[in-house]
Amino acid sequence: MTYRKEIDGLRSIAVMAVVLFHFSVPGISGGFVGVDIFFVISGFLIGGILWDEISTHSRLSLSRFYQRRLKRLAPAYVVMCLVTFAIGWLVLLPFEFREFGKGLIAATLYLSNILFFRQAGYFDTASEDKALLHTWSLSVEEQFYIFLPLLMLLLLRHRKTLLGCLCFAFVASLAASIWATSINQPAAFYLFPFRAWELLAGVLLAIWGRETQAKWDIHPLWSWAGIACLGMGILLIQPNATFPGIYALAPVAGTVLILINGGNKNLVNSILSSRPFVAVGLISYSLYLWHWPVVVLSHTYFGEPSNVGETLGWLMLSIVLATISWRYVENPIRHAKSLSPHLIFSSAAIASVTLCALGAALYVKNGVIDRFSDTAQIHIRATQDFLQDWSRCDTANDGPLTGIEICAIGPEGQTPEVLVWGDSHVRAFREGLDLAAHENGVAGLLIWRAGCPPFFNIQKTESAATPSEDASCTDANARIEHVFNTYDTIERVMLIGRWSYYAEGTGIGNDAHNTISLEPHFGTAFDTTLSALQSYVSDVFILRQVPELPNYDSRNVAQALAHRRAVTADQLTATESALAERIASSDPQLQSAAQADTVTLIDPQPILCENGCNAIQNGSGYYFDNNHITNTAALSLRHLFTRFFTGSDE
Repeated sequence: MTYRKEIDGLRSIAVMAVVLFHFSVPGISGGFVGVDIFFVISGFLIGGILWDEISTHSRLSLSRFYQRRLKRLAPAYVVMCLVTFAIGWLVLLPFEFREFGKGLIAATLYLSNILFFRQAGYFDTASEDKALLHTWSLSVEEQFYIFLPLLMLLLLRHRKTLLGCLCFAFVASLAASIWATSINQPAAFYLFPFRAWELLAGVLLAIWGRETQAKWDIHPLWSWAGIACLGMGILLIQPNATFPGIYALAPVAGTVLILINGGNKNLVNSILSSRPFVAVGLISYSLYLWHWPVVVLSHTYFGEPSNVGETLGWLMLSIVLATISWRYVENPIRHAKSLSPHLIFSSAAIASVTLCALGAALYVKNGVIDRFSDTAQIHIRATQDFLQDWSRCDTANDGPLTGIEICAIGPEGQTPEVLVWGDSHVRAFREGLDLAAHENGVAGLLIWRAGCPPFFNIQKTESAATPSEDASCTDANARIEHVFNTYDTIERVMLIGRWSYYAEGTGIGNDAHNTISLEPHFGTAFDTTLSALQSYVSDVFILRQVPELPNYDSRNVAQALAHRRAVTADQLTATESALAERIASSDPQLQSAAQADTVTLIDPQPILCENGCNAIQNGSGYYFDNNHITNTAALSLRHLFTRFFTGSDE
């Protein structure tokens, strides 16, 4: 193929859009669409090469094709992974390093898009912990380049049929992407079948050009329309669950319009072909590889940049690393003529086995916690001490309990006698509640929903929730009343919640920015719910709120100690006076309710604050964040629930 400078200019737009988006530069809300631009360019170039080969020689060499792919992609990728592994050894906490190991295996096997699809979404804050998240797009491409050459080889002598299949695949993939975005956005974002149409857009354009002997010269308006589509995509598309779907048409169409008119002499093509744009385009692959580990590892060790200068510094480091990578790794090996097929494939195999072995070692060793001091390890373990078994949960698809997830605890096969209902604090206590239920031989049910107070007939508005999530809380709580008709053997109910949050309307310390409002207000909602429950069951138990440690976060403290930074007392503790002030608006309501014979108040504070209200008790981490306890704490507190499960006063 004839070299076209404007394509490297397009690459520069694509990579800088992604990089600036990941560095949180204001105004680049849709910078992630740079990946879509890359997909079209890749399909155009690789698809054109493959079509040329089958058109000219009536054959297709898979060996030669994958040699080119390996020489182009593997060297810089391997070096990036090894360097990221080395830096990660120094700065990543064990659970982060363990996840890095999983990502390393998946990315090396071109399966990282599937791994990250099964985890948090691309736009979630959790994505910033994954140093290899950006490899999802490389996996999509390589999966496509398994499918495309094989299809071409299969239909080698039936080019019209092949073209028809490619057109059908384009339409089907586009329709599937739009459909899937509305019902399962992560799948539409990450998985190859829903992204194939973007690469196929480039492939079909290349085939059209070769079959028609196109001059790629139509009219300046095509280039201007293309750059306008790209600009709208990069500047206006929002990072949310509406993408890709129909919004991905903007960057794809924009790229196609510029490619189809690349031979036209106009200002757009002149700028794209200029030396600065071409220079960035040449290092675009290496820059894409290196910039995201720089973002993740710098944030992990130093925190997010506090000013423009810091952001610019990390951005410049990414460019320097990319330039070095391109100059001394990517470019020399890509253009080396003396590398035999045997050497290329054997080297790729050895490198792949090595990376997978490193990833497996990190996974098996749980991120190698022994890298850090004993003090740091306490908080590190707390960051991981929240995983639980929810295999005994079921969600009704019809009937009065539709949409309500109900989890069984205690002995299996027994009729449930108790119900625990509440917010995310129920989740935090889950392990302790389940073991206590088993120890006392009583089966029960758990119902919980994060940020949703266990009150009937309420409406909430929470800053950390979407309007639909707020409405879902109201609907779920209304349906929960039907539990008492469905499970008419329930004799006792326990309410668990972050009561001060609902009474005060705000979080505290690390989560002071979170706000919530209830209608009716906390006092009325609490009394109304308590009265309703007393008509359904013989006894109501209320868990007094876990003492909050305003400034504690196990991950932040673990990172500080792991990196030998100072940790202050107020990050680990809370004074009794501060605790009293925090619960002043909610606790009287609970204490007053407990005066009734049928209401029992369970208080974890004397145990959690026995030696001062501290995140560390008896050498173990008892808190995950400033208001949720760990599994270790829940297990140690399980004896508090004996009376609830047995119904006795002992």
